[in-house]
Amino acid sequence: MPRSTTRRSFLRTSVASLATPCFISPRAFGASDRLNIAAVGVGGKGKVDIAGAARGQNVVAICDVDDRSLARAARIYSGAKTYNDWRRMLEQKDIDAVTVSTPDHMHAPVAVSAMQLGKHVYVQKPLAHTVYEARQMRKIATEQGVATQMGNQHHSGTGYLTLVDLIRSGAIGKVKEAHTWSNRPIWPQGIERPEPTGPAPDHLHWDLWLGVAAKRPYVGPGSKSKRGRGAYHPFNWRGWLEFGVGALGDMGCHIIDPVVWSCELAPALRVWSDGPAPNSETYPRWGVIHYEFAGTKYTSSDTLRVTWYDGGKQPSPAMAQLPPGKSLPSNGSLFIGEKGVLLCPHGGQPVLLPEEGFKDRKIDRVRGKGHYAQWVEACKGVGTPTANFDYSGPLTETVLLGTIAIRFPGQKLEWDSKSLTVTNIKEANQYVHHGYRQGWEVKGLSG
Repeated sequence: MPRSTTRRSFLRTSVASLATPCFISPRAFGASDRLNIAAVGVGGKGKVDIAGAARGQNVVAICDVDDRSLARAARIYSGAKTYNDWRRMLEQKDIDAVTVSTPDHMHAPVAVSAMQLGKHVYVQKPLAHTVYEARQMRKIATEQGVATQMGNQHHSGTGYLTLVDLIRSGAIGKVKEAHTWSNRPIWPQGIERPEPTGPAPDHLHWDLWLGVAAKRPYVGPGSKSKRGRGAYHPFNWRGWLEFGVGALGDMGCHIIDPVVWSCELAPALRVWSDGPAPNSETYPRWGVIHYEFAGTKYTSSDTLRVTWYDGGKQPSPAMAQLPPGKSLPSNGSLFIGEKGVLLCPHGGQPVLLPEEGFKDRKIDRVRGKGHYAQWVEACKGVGTPTANFDYSGPLTETVLLGTIAIRFPGQKLEWDSKSLTVTNIKEANQYVHHGYRQGWEVKGLSG
């Protein structure tokens, strides 16, 4: 059959399968069986994800829209079949599990399609591009009985495990407030859409990169581009409303995580922004977002305020009661308690402050199983990953709620998590979810 005919037939078949999937149960494993893993996105973080998940397992398929990244991965995983289109890859019958390391707008479409075929999934943070997608991903994972993990790997690290133990053991007393911050964005934000520069290079399958997003022209590196990066691919997509979730969405699933986790917080009750609003294309250059949660047994009152800062903003260093000459880390979290303060650099170890108040307090480091190893074992029916979608889904919903609040500076959004509805500002609900490009509809996500 001519190649063009084959391609047209494939596209008709793959689009139909996205809209009306077959629900398939995962394969049962024996103790010595190897997992057959596929990867969607194998450059950058995708390279790290497939390497972490593949230890002792089989890599049977790799997919990337950039032929250069795909070729580099193919040299490492020479036995894997190669694809540019993840929809075609999912037709490969021997795949047990899939890592998803794409731009944010493609996380849910790929992961949901894989789960509906009985594939276990490891999905980079943030779990989804919209609050609705995150809710549906959790729901479908439960229905399908697949093992899931979000790629906020510090959730399994010694630093955050130790932090959780300190908060829950009452090291600083009950928590009165918490602050979280990041030095991101380290990519352009607060800019308008640039003019097209001509067709995408031959190695980049631009329409597949756009995926569920609306069509727009490719824009290549400009004269001032760092590392030869284009306006969107391969890195700067994070700042664009259509593709990423900005600094908050990117780092919030890391840094807000230990606050939600340690205090056992339910979804936020309300959220508001003190920073600028985005323009029609990108997130703002900086942000300060406030969340209010119902109190728990680990908080000092019936509500807890958690504040997020990015773009060079931070809480007052005086809150941390740091010793002279010390400053706040560029990314971190700060807990203000009744008996003292806990400061944790992102990816580092927590410290109790002021130093003189805790000089006799020994901190016992808590160690856990690796983030990828948890997921691989769960795929084989052993244990439950700690950042599975039952946990990371609600966390992502809370984080992404902040990306809605920035569109309404100075207005408190009252949030009904059960119905996924902003109850007091009706126009905010248009941002809870968005449609997909025609021909890219996914059952369970479109509509």
